[in-house]
Amino acid sequence: MTTARASAALAEPVERVGRGWTAALSLANGAIWVGWFGPLQILLASQAGDFAPGSGMSKETMLAWVTGAGAVVSLLANPFFGALSDRTTARRGRRTPWIVAGAAGGALSLLLLAGAGGLWTMALGWCLVQLTLNAAFAAVTAAVPDRVPRLQRGSVGGWLGAAQILGVVGGTGLATAAGGVGAGYTACAVFTVVGVLPYVLRYEDLRLAPEDRSPWSWRGFLASFWLSPRRHPDLAWAWLTRFLINLSNSLVLLYLLYYLRDRLHYSDPDRGVLVLTAVNSLTLMATVVAGGAWSDRVGRRKPFVVWSGVLMAVATAALSGWQTWPGAVAASALLGIGFGVFTSVDFALMTDVLPKALDRGKDLGVINVANALPQVAAPVLAAPIVTYLGGYRMLYLVAAVIGLAGAVLVGRIRGVD
Repeated sequence: MTTARASAALAEPVERVGRGWTAALSLANGAIWVGWFGPLQILLASQAGDFAPGSGMSKETMLAWVTGAGAVVSLLANPFFGALSDRTTARRGRRTPWIVAGAAGGALSLLLLAGAGGLWTMALGWCLVQLTLNAAFAAVTAAVPDRVPRLQRGSVGGWLGAAQILGVVGGTGLATAAGGVGAGYTACAVFTVVGVLPYVLRYEDLRLAPEDRSPWSWRGFLASFWLSPRRHPDLAWAWLTRFLINLSNSLVLLYLLYYLRDRLHYSDPDRGVLVLTAVNSLTLMATVVAGGAWSDRVGRRKPFVVWSGVLMAVATAALSGWQTWPGAVAASALLGIGFGVFTSVDFALMTDVLPKALDRGKDLGVINVANALPQVAAPVLAAPIVTYLGGYRMLYLVAAVIGLAGAVLVGRIRGVD
């Protein structure tokens, strides 16, 4: 390995990446989301419904506890593994070893969930899924600022976002079509492993030279996870806007199966979730790549994030005020349009405010906490609202207000157009 090759791991990229690299990384990203959302959309809710009778808790409460515990693990795992990948000097590079280990561990953890016999094995399996797949996800997202120049990140972020939503649809479809909970987990596990292979086998990662790595100390390692809002205000505001908009989205998704079954009395709620996910995905796919490319072309990020957040808040409010099946379909379509633009452009915005190249994986991991923390906060907020404070109408109204606040606060970011 040459010195130039080693320093390339920390250099600001200037050479545009090709379509093959983008497609392979996007497929790996989508495979990780299959491993997450097959369980989240269908399988965990089905298991909670099976295990809740006789447990002393409702299926809603059991699902909230399990997903909340997994989200806590995700909250810690993503920045931790991102920081480890920043320091990795393996021959295969900084990121690839963690993609391989994370996908393999995620598949094994999904198989453990397939054999769960009660609350505790269900919770353990889901926590292991979050631990391992977050290792892979941290490495996949860090590959973008490692390799992609700034004015291509909106487009690449768009393709990663498209793969993400295809992973959500694919995971939901696999979980629904497999013919049972165990078969659904097995199908998701196989796809998670197969999906990362094209990237890790075909594309060489940038290797970090040992001399470029900062000296090790536990104190310094742990202290590095604190990114001072005073020193990095743009990063702090960007984190907060992502957290609020993702919290709003998590409140919408968490009880979707129960909303269709218990509020709308939809005849086949499992299939209803699949239909709504497909509608959402179609409109998202129509905007996610185009929104990112348009942002690259005009060289601006904030207006796209603001207006996509506003549209998502309007769609969420519609779920509160128009509680019918057509209303749910229309809201899903609008949410897809807004979230498509938000997904690609917000990702590019986040990479634009990263403090330094040596800590890209760790800093993106800290930013990705804004994706995981809403999964912890959403059950805490949603369960009492649905049970005691007004039901689903109030839940979706609160979600709309939270999402609107996130859109408005984007204006506080000063260092990005």
